[in-house]
Amino acid sequence: MREITIPISPETIRELHTGDTVVLTGVLATGRDAVHKWMIDTFIRKTREPTGDDLEVYEAIQPIFKESLIYHCGPVVSGLDTGDYKFVAAGPTTSIREEPYQSEVMHHFNMRGVIGKGGMGANTLQACQDLPAAYFHAIGGAATLIAESVEEVIGVYKLDFGVPEAIWVLKVNRFPVVVTMDSHGNSIHEDVERTSLEKLKALIEG
Repeated sequence: MREITIPISPETIRELHTGDTVVLTGVLATGRDAVHKWMIDTFIRKTREPTGDDLEVYEAIQPIFKESLIYHCGPVVSGLDTGDYKFVAAGPTTSIREEPYQSEVMHHFNMRGVIGKGGMGANTLQACQDLPAAYFHAIGGAATLIAESVEEVIGVYKLDFGVPEAIWVLKVNRFPVVVTMDSHGNSIHEDVERTSLEKLKALIEG
């Protein structure tokens, strides 16, 4: 098991290959559907004008995401009434929903990758090669266990999106993941899909 500290260098990412088990330590942030669409519309494709605290949040998250990771996660959080936030559960959500946005978001913020569940598609895989970056698969069904690796909730942005959709900035210690898409164009998810289709075809033809 390899220990990696965030921010992550391009050289470290290039050393990783699909199947590698990794523990991550450092600062990362969550982001799901609402956050990705907000990033794309407001700052990348610029189809809407910034409003409210948009510019302030954008300035704050740029250094957080640079050479770091975005975690597809809709957490359960305690302390909402006091601001003393604690992650009760922090399991990954299905990543493929962000495929229309992920490559552009990764490039824009110079990210080193994504943490999520279930893998992503061709555009994200290409971004992993270009940047370089990697897709880290977190263990589905282990939300409480993963929450234990969250040492501190440093802050939260866009809480008006709702607790699951907000940008939660986290300090994590030994967050366990597996590399399933690497910077060399390899994807375990693609391999599984291709093998499954071949077996299905053989069953139909047989």
